[in-house]
Amino acid sequence: MSFFKRLKEKITQQTDSVTEKFRDGLTKTRTAFSGKMNDLFARYRKIDEDFFEELEDILISADVGVNTVMELIDELKMEVRRRNIQDPREVQDVISEKLVEIYEKGEENLAALNIQQEGLTVLLFVGVNGVGKTTTIGKIANQFKQQGKKVVMAAGDTFRAGAIEQLEVWGERVDVDVVKQAAGSDPAAVMFDAIQAAKARGADILLCDTAGRLQNKVNLMKELEKVKRVIEREVPNAPHEVLLVLDATTGQNALSQAKTFSEATNVSGIVLTKLDGTAKGGIVIAIRNELGLPVKFIGLGEKVDDLQTFNTEQYIYGLFANQVDDESMAEEE
Repeated sequence: MSFFKRLKEKITQQTDSVTEKFRDGLTKTRTAFSGKMNDLFARYRKIDEDFFEELEDILISADVGVNTVMELIDELKMEVRRRNIQDPREVQDVISEKLVEIYEKGEENLAALNIQQEGLTVLLFVGVNGVGKTTTIGKIANQFKQQGKKVVMAAGDTFRAGAIEQLEVWGERVDVDVVKQAAGSDPAAVMFDAIQAAKARGADILLCDTAGRLQNKVNLMKELEKVKRVIEREVPNAPHEVLLVLDATTGQNALSQAKTFSEATNVSGIVLTKLDGTAKGGIVIAIRNELGLPVKFIGLGEKVDDLQTFNTEQYIYGLFANQVDDESMAEEE
């Protein structure tokens, strides 16, 4: 049974609404990706070096990442020889299979959050301004609220004009308390107050917003380190997750941001926003392979429920849906 067919079977066992969100959210990437792939397969009758070079360019243009693409192409060449594949179209199936392997690396439940069964769970959100950090926190607060959790949000971005008010609007929208101080206050002091308030209110989850820009990068990283130290001191083993929010539309720039923030805060996972707004959705694979960080959530639209827990099969289906469906129809005929 082909990988596409197995993938289709797994997807049909999952929630239809989730499948639609992934499929719709990855339309731009899939349209650009599938168009180029179909053109490649239509022009080649055999698999040779020229074929692999063009395939390499297509994958790089989807922001899969140069290092990852080189690794993938090497594996594809080995697999083509091993399986004695002659028809270029059969390579599509192998690509999707290898992308799953590269992403998962034999691990399971990569998107699962480290939620404490007892006591307070602290999730710290970091990232530059403009990536959708505050909006992400509001949407995740709503998800926890729907699960019956008691949630508190900390307005730790005291430097950006309007950041505190923006989080307050989300607090009202999803009915979650927001702990704040005046604009320009010490973010570490806000975190201290928020932890005390969360404990006093018997909260399950504390979601912490942070600054995305200070006078320079060094100051920002020192501020984040200070915030993290306060959290560690007040809640043992916290923060339980440090989630870096990245804008998918920035492509490879997101990778350099991830490297910088990882050095300061021990990032444990990625939230990739605006994935529906880019044709370079391959950045998910690049982040995982080159930084070793799993993507925990992806943004597939503007609505409050459009922030989805990342699912590898749903993601690969979203990229290759046209090919998967075409193969299924061909087999039915």
